[in-house]
Amino acid sequence: MSVDGYIAKSDDNLDFLQMVERPNEDYGYADHLNNIDTIIWGRRTFDKILKMEGKVPHVDKKIFVVSKSETGKREHAEYHPDAVGLVHYLQSQPGKDIYCDGGAQLVTELLRHQLIDRLIISIIPHLLGDGIRLFKEGNLEQKLIFKRSITYPSGLVQVWYDVKKE
Repeated sequence: MSVDGYIAKSDDNLDFLQMVERPNEDYGYADHLNNIDTIIWGRRTFDKILKMEGKVPHVDKKIFVVSKSETGKREHAEYHPDAVGLVHYLQSQPGKDIYCDGGAQLVTELLRHQLIDRLIISIIPHLLGDGIRLFKEGNLEQKLIFKRSITYPSGLVQVWYDVKKE
């Protein structure tokens, strides 16, 4: 997100993310992928990924896309209408961690139901001024427990927090 809390401009433009792109720097993403077996994306995020990648990435992972309008499957990604029900189901199954990435609506819904254990937030050294926020207004107040921060030469700062369960 930008320093002022936005994940995209109002028109869904993500160009500001390019300012931290560096050759051979993935900001810990490959290591992170080794610790998960499931990815949940919001539909708009998934559509952006498809546009950038041209196909559904991560064929070695279970992929779910939360959508009220789409059903069925696209390649190895499965559409699901209910984020909360999906996470409850996945938590009852054996497996590695679940990675959720994808928009304020999805993050807000999962935070409201205390279904996020850890927040890993990458902060881009840029002020967007307005746009689409990572956290929507009206979210429940939640205590976070600082775990670590990592500063990269590009200026990106990554902060890790565990979400305290009440």
